[in-house]
Amino acid sequence: MANKKKQGGRVTPKGGHTNPTNMHGTSNEDVGSSSRYTPPVTEYKMPSPQWVLWLMFSLFGIGFVVILFYYLGFVPGGRSNWYLAVGLSSLLGGLYTATKYR
Repeated sequence: MANKKKQGGRVTPKGGHTNPTNMHGTSNEDVGSSSRYTPPVTEYKMPSPQWVLWLMFSLFGIGFVVILFYYLGFVPGGRSNWYLAVGLSSLLGGLYTATKYR
């Protein structure tokens, strides 16, 4: 038995395929300009009205003042958890309004 050395080499011709095809089996040369990527058209969103900004800062301010007065003991009628609920709700309302501001 003769020792034959296995000859290696290219499987495909140099320079790639001679007839390039895409995933669908059609030639890339057959596809027109419709194969180009077209980014989606962005919607133009109107800026928020000025009152949204004022509402946001008002809710933040009211929430902060109510909670501050509660802890300092300046609330009328004694310390009630309703003051904390109103203050926290006000702060969360301001945060929600801030996320909607454009």
